[in-house]
Amino acid sequence: ERPPAPEEDPAAWPALRAAGAADAADRLASDARAGLMRDVDHARIARAWQGVRTGRHSLATFTGAVLKDGAAACLHPSGARDLPVRQARHDLVTGQVRLGTTADDPRNPYAYRGTGLALGTDLLGTSLLAVGPAGSGKTGGVVRPVAESLCLQALAGRAAVVVVGAAGAGLGPSDAYDVVVRIGSPDSVYDLDLYGGTTDPDEAAAVLAEALVGDLADPHPGSDSRRSTTVLAQLLGPFRAVHGRFPSVPELRQLLDGAPAPLTALRQGLEAAGQESLLRELDARERQMGHPGDVGGILADRVALLDRPAFAGFFDTSGQSRPFTLKALDHPVRVRVDLPERGHADASRMLARLVLAQFTASVAVREDRSLFACLVLDDATGVITPESVRGIQRLRSANAGVLLTLRTLDDVPRPLRGPLLGATGCRMALSGVTPWDGQDFAEVWGKEWTEARDVTDRQIIAESPAGKAVHALRRAITGKAPTARAVTVRQVERERWSASELAHAVPAGHVVLSLTNVKGEHAPPLLVDLRE
Repeated sequence: ERPPAPEEDPAAWPALRAAGAADAADRLASDARAGLMRDVDHARIARAWQGVRTGRHSLATFTGAVLKDGAAACLHPSGARDLPVRQARHDLVTGQVRLGTTADDPRNPYAYRGTGLALGTDLLGTSLLAVGPAGSGKTGGVVRPVAESLCLQALAGRAAVVVVGAAGAGLGPSDAYDVVVRIGSPDSVYDLDLYGGTTDPDEAAAVLAEALVGDLADPHPGSDSRRSTTVLAQLLGPFRAVHGRFPSVPELRQLLDGAPAPLTALRQGLEAAGQESLLRELDARERQMGHPGDVGGILADRVALLDRPAFAGFFDTSGQSRPFTLKALDHPVRVRVDLPERGHADASRMLARLVLAQFTASVAVREDRSLFACLVLDDATGVITPESVRGIQRLRSANAGVLLTLRTLDDVPRPLRGPLLGATGCRMALSGVTPWDGQDFAEVWGKEWTEARDVTDRQIIAESPAGKAVHALRRAITGKAPTARAVTVRQVERERWSASELAHAVPAGHVVLSLTNVKGEHAPPLLVDLRE
């Protein structure tokens, strides 16, 4: 059969030809035929062409780059054209990663049985929550493939990804990322900015308060940590005005503890600069320090968890280190943050809250929202707070999403479980969840109408003597009374997956997964085999 004409052949880049860039299309088609073009190259150049169509880049710049470099044009800033290793199966044309196969099981709707199941950015844009015990396959079967897919999308210029997990959790090799922040490790090249790269003291105070004491806020969704934010702002504003930077961890701890020397130095600096309004802030802070209900002491205790010898070289504000800030999510960057789980569990949970709070704050104010931003949090224990649930709810409109994993929903305060499951569009229960976790999933997945058949056997009573004789004969032969079978068919409402089924009927290596994409289209909960 004859080959398609260049205007119809997708491998001949018809969109470029239609726009008058036939020479660039010819170069790309010849590179593809010669085997020089990979799937990442195709996706990256298609994304760059999309930038030309929307007016972000000029046509002349694009065609010049393509004619010069061919399939290697418009490279990611790292210069990489692929990941060093791939474990999952990826389709970069649709931007999806295959997780497994839907089981051929009567509980799955007929149309979905035996089909491949993949996740793309249109599904991750509604956020995903995966719940399952240790060893059920959360990291290997879900987190690692999704992180790998997002790193490939970042190389193609379509996504920015931040992966947070314990050191050594198996989240991909270091050379698959542009920035690796190893908190607490002396050989870490990058540092983490405690204040998220902002220069506004109020914004910095809000994010830092959420990280330090967000888990202590009343877990009911209407509550917040406004008091802590005010206390931090009363110190961060004056300190920045005097020193031109935010305080380091030891300095912040001293200020919150109410050490006289730093506060006196701050007052003298403000008086010399004539900052009346900031002096009033400092006066208010000093007055509140003596009150029994002051939260400054609690904040100081939390900051003390970061003021440890292991973190001495981190969270530097003097400009000596290379701090990573989440303001960088305007670019297709690949970031991995290794948390010091061993010996510093409380500090790790605090830092995970900090990264989530900075992420939700920074993606909301991005100028270019065509880039999908995703935060992958490999263990969200202690991270779910009223403020973080509100932040997750706002991500969908900002072309961003989060992937959270939990060992059990018991790690989330009871009043927040419903709002958390409501805020995430994709929900996954892995094999081995507890019945009370299953109850929460069963409630959020709801019920469906199904056909119930009731079969009853009723004894036939003979009226006539001949009938009685026949019945006696039948009873003598069969040993049973003569009966008639009645079948009743009715519509009843039943749970899609009951708590007991989720706890006991999901085989090892399987998950039950419901999906919602950013357009609002959704699939019912499906039993999926992650091993196929």
